[in-house]
Amino acid sequence: MTETRFEKAPARDRRRFPGISSRAYEHPADRSALVALRRLSGFDTVFKTLSGLLPERSLRLLFLSDSVRVGETQFPHLYAMLRDACSILDLEKVPQMYVQQDPKPNAMCIGLDEPIIVVTTSLVELLDEEEMRAVVGHEVGHALSGHAVYRTILLFLTNLALKVAWIPLGNVAVMALVTALREWFRKSELSADRAGLLVGQDLQASMRGLMKIAGGNHLHEMNVDAFLAQAEEYEAGGDLRDSVLKILNMLPRTHPFTTVRAAELKKWAESRDFQRIMDGHYPRRDEDKDASVSDSFRQSASHYAGSVRGSKDPLMKLVGDIAGGAGDLGGKLRDKFTGAGTASGPARGGAEDQA
Repeated sequence: MTETRFEKAPARDRRRFPGISSRAYEHPADRSALVALRRLSGFDTVFKTLSGLLPERSLRLLFLSDSVRVGETQFPHLYAMLRDACSILDLEKVPQMYVQQDPKPNAMCIGLDEPIIVVTTSLVELLDEEEMRAVVGHEVGHALSGHAVYRTILLFLTNLALKVAWIPLGNVAVMALVTALREWFRKSELSADRAGLLVGQDLQASMRGLMKIAGGNHLHEMNVDAFLAQAEEYEAGGDLRDSVLKILNMLPRTHPFTTVRAAELKKWAESRDFQRIMDGHYPRRDEDKDASVSDSFRQSASHYAGSVRGSKDPLMKLVGDIAGGAGDLGGKLRDKFTGAGTASGPARGGAEDQA
C-alpha cells in the first residue's frame, strides 16, 4: 500500500486549526488545573522523576507484542483518521496507535514521554467511520492537552491501591490520590469530547457514538432527544438522598456518565465559544506561556457558580440556597432527605422555603 492513500483529502472538507492551543476546548476546571501546573517551574521534570517507578517501557513493549499497531498496512482506515485528526489540531508528531482485543468498547491515551493511543476491537466494530473519527479526535485531544501523563499515573496508582490494600492506612493514602485524579480526569474527558467534535465536526456522529457506548449497536431502537432527556431527568430527579447516591456512584469512575457527556457536548456545540473556534478565533499555542493562572481560576469559579445556580440537582439547589442565605441549614437538610415539602405554613425562621 502506498503513502498516497493517506495524502488524499478526507471524504469531506474539515476546518483546520493551525497552532490551536488546548485551552481553546478545555473544560474550565480542567484548564485551570493544567495552566497552574504548566506555570510551575520544573514541575513536569519533578513529576516524571517521582514517577520513575512507572513501568512505561514495559507498557510499550506489551502493546507492541500483544496488540496491533495501526499504520499503512494495518488498520489503514484508522491510520488515515489519526493523521487527519493530528492535522486538524496541528499536532506535529503523530502518536503511535494500537488496536487491542477486548470485548469492552474503550479507548485511552497514556504514556509519560510520548503518548500512546489504544482502542479496543469492540469499539472499532461498534462505531461507523464518522463516529470513530470523533473518538480518534477525542484521544488526540488528550495528547495535545498533556493528559496522557496524568492518566498513566492514575492507572499506576489504581493498580498500586490493590497491591497495598492489606497495609493499614496505606490504601487510604493512595485512594485519596486516586479519587482526586479521577475527579480531574472526568473533567478532562469533557475537554476531550470537545476536541473530538472539533476533529469530526459532526455533532450527530458524536451523539451517536456516545449512544452506542451506552446502549450498543441498536441505533434504530434509540433516539437522540430521548437520550438527552435522560440526562435532564438524571440531574433533576429525586431528593437529596439521590444526590448523595449520584456522588457515590460517580466516585469509582474515570469517565462521566454517558448521558451527561452527551448533554455537555451539545451545550458546548451550541455555545458562542464553539462558534468562535470554528470561525478561526481561538487561543494559540505560542500564547500559552502568557496564560494567566488567576484568569483561568476565575473562569473556573465563574463556571461552577453558574452551574450551581442553573442546576436542577437537589443538592446543588440546596448549596445555592445556603450560599444565598435562604432558610436554616438543619430544616433544609431534613426536608431534602425526607422529601418533605413546605407547601403550607411559613418556613422556620420566618422565611419561606425556597428549595
